[in-house]
Amino acid sequence: MTTVSTPQKDERVKNAGLVVKVLRRPEFGAFLGAIAIFILFASTDTTGNFANLGGIAGWTDIAAPIGIVGIAVALLMIGGEFDLSSGVLVGTTGLLIGMLVTNVGLDIWSSIAIALAFAALVGLINGYVVIKTKLPSFIVTLATFFVLKGANMAFTKFVTGSVRVTGTEKAPGFDSAQAIFASKFGVEGFQISLVWWLIITVIATFVLTRTRFGNWIYAVGGDANAARNAGVPVDRTKIWLFVITSLSAALVGIMFVLRLKGMQAGQGVGQEFYYIIAAAVGGTLLTGGAGSAIGASIGALIMGMAYIGIPFSRWDSDWTATFLGIILFTAVMINTYIGRKAKGGKK
Repeated sequence: MTTVSTPQKDERVKNAGLVVKVLRRPEFGAFLGAIAIFILFASTDTTGNFANLGGIAGWTDIAAPIGIVGIAVALLMIGGEFDLSSGVLVGTTGLLIGMLVTNVGLDIWSSIAIALAFAALVGLINGYVVIKTKLPSFIVTLATFFVLKGANMAFTKFVTGSVRVTGTEKAPGFDSAQAIFASKFGVEGFQISLVWWLIITVIATFVLTRTRFGNWIYAVGGDANAARNAGVPVDRTKIWLFVITSLSAALVGIMFVLRLKGMQAGQGVGQEFYYIIAAAVGGTLLTGGAGSAIGASIGALIMGMAYIGIPFSRWDSDWTATFLGIILFTAVMINTYIGRKAKGGKK
């Protein structure tokens, strides 16, 4: 009689359990952090408004613009690059719209189209220079930052005689554009930017997890040479990521100029660090190759809660930046620890 032996399953290739899969998610640490931050400020809130709908409307209002650009920055960082010009570009696009409306006489929609085209061009130039010169994107986009910062101030003074552009509400099409980009909804006054943020989070998550382009992003950030040898269009992918980042900054600039009915020349300067913090807190590796759009959104949410929670708790608002720095360091350490444990590491 012939005995048929049952093949033994190799322990090295056994399927990971649900808990391990959850722990491996790059945004898991940020999710735990968001819960902890919410509990902290909800328990220390002296106004009683932090956890109600009005308070939520407040901290999502701050989180949404950070999240919109932070998601694009996260994609770029997953692809192994940085963009330090994203913050100042928010102000540049807003100023451009304002000057096209008030000084050239264009309608608001034509001005928005030109501003988006300009932002795409800035992203294209950033990506092209990084690819062709092989210079670190940190240096290239830092140069772009200073060029735009100086141009914002000098050109605005030259055209308007001040450092602010006003009067955009008088442009044809303003009401329809404001309804789409800068209106409010609900009794508590939630900003429409929240809807944009959620939509962008869903789209970016789908792209990263369900499309070829998403696979390319992870590949070029993980090992560009190996990706190129495998047929991935590394240069084109990175250039597109720079363009997407610039367009996201332009979108926030459009929201601000329509909401404020004008724009300061210094608007957005320094915000680029908040976008990077949101991505890093959300589990995006600074070295590239790992991260998620959901994580960047959670990182932005944490920052929004901190900005509202600190004054609601009657803490000195001067400590906000310090608090964000602590959050960044703690989140990165937790993400690193959880990631290593999930992969079976000992350190």
